[in-house]
Amino acid sequence: MMDNVADQATQGKPGLLARLKQGLAKTRRGFSEQVAALFLGAKVIDQALLDSIETLLITSDFGVAVTRDVIDRLTQQVERKDLSDAMALKNALRVHLLGLLQNTATDLVLDGPGPQVILMVGVNGAGKTTTAGKLAHHFKQQNRSVLLAAGDTFRAAAVEQLKTWGARNDVDVIAQHTGADSASVIFDALAAAKSRAFDVLIADTAGRLQNKKNLMQELEKIVRVIRRQDETAPHSVLLVIDATTGQNAIAQAQAFMTDVEVTGLVLTKLDGTAKGGVVFALTQALGLPIHFVGIGEALDDLKPFDAELFVDAILQGTD
Repeated sequence: MMDNVADQATQGKPGLLARLKQGLAKTRRGFSEQVAALFLGAKVIDQALLDSIETLLITSDFGVAVTRDVIDRLTQQVERKDLSDAMALKNALRVHLLGLLQNTATDLVLDGPGPQVILMVGVNGAGKTTTAGKLAHHFKQQNRSVLLAAGDTFRAAAVEQLKTWGARNDVDVIAQHTGADSASVIFDALAAAKSRAFDVLIADTAGRLQNKKNLMQELEKIVRVIRRQDETAPHSVLLVIDATTGQNAIAQAQAFMTDVEVTGLVLTKLDGTAKGGVVFALTQALGLPIHFVGIGEALDDLKPFDAELFVDAILQGTD
């Protein structure tokens, strides 16, 4: 029953679902195959089955709050006798997981006059520069004109890395020397974007450790400086999170949210973790929209987040 519902829900998106399944291979081995094993041969719903689901959710990085919510809901349905057998329970699990994500899978909408400024933030190694390059590709596919700003002036290779992404996308990059003032670079980039009538300015920034207050305050400076040109900027502040960090990602995100007005999330390296449940934990803890997920190294492996496809990709067994 569950597989039929999932197939109908994703009808018309077979290519995207297949690619997402491929990119989430580790999560599927760590979660979906265990889900299949739990329900294989199960004829009745008992406490042992519910306990096994609870353990699986916890060990897959769904977090305590999400796990408690899901198990409480399933238990209530069982007590009301709304679920007749184990397969009905499996389908109810899908419905509950989808419900947790439905309101947070939101497209990144850019509108309004002048260049729309997207500020990329996150800790070292999360993949901000790579994500900036892939976002440039995403918007070019929408026929938007894009300018990149190499605001990560502290990491020696960051400027060259972003220039490489610019060349791959045929996108100009505004940059200065390593060690230059990041706010100045982004200020100049916004001036260039306005004078040349670009649709989108994507500004990379240096990786910050969330426990280093002086580094976090530099983000506040960047925002203050660019608002001298456009008081509505930045229009989007995307927090890039490495999904392989698991529950630590929540503490990172909460620290950033105290210093800058984060508007949405990008989850990278989902292809590198067997614990994709962190997506649900982040949603529950932060209440921020998830705009994109990274599922590979290719230029088009940054995908707009689709809750339905994601849930089906991690729940359906291997093909």
